[in-house]
Amino acid sequence: MVVGKELEIRRWLSRTHLYSSAFIVKLDGERLIFHGAGWGHGVGLCQIGAAVMATRGFSAGEILNHYFRGVEIKKIY
Repeated sequence: MVVGKELEIRRWLSRTHLYSSAFIVKLDGERLIFHGAGWGHGVGLCQIGAAVMATRGFSAGEILNHYFRGVEIKKIY
């Protein structure tokens, strides 16, 4: 069977919620080993999570600070 779409892959691999489909699969004997790249396409920001935060009234700055802790957001122009 071929499962090709990102959301389908996540649904096949998790009953509840697979946070990202950014992973590499390696065959180790008869086992499949999944090496994940983290949430949000491997860069740290989850689009769905950010969208939910926005609907709950969080500002863009608050959302960015939630996902990228310790950064400073400022205008440079």
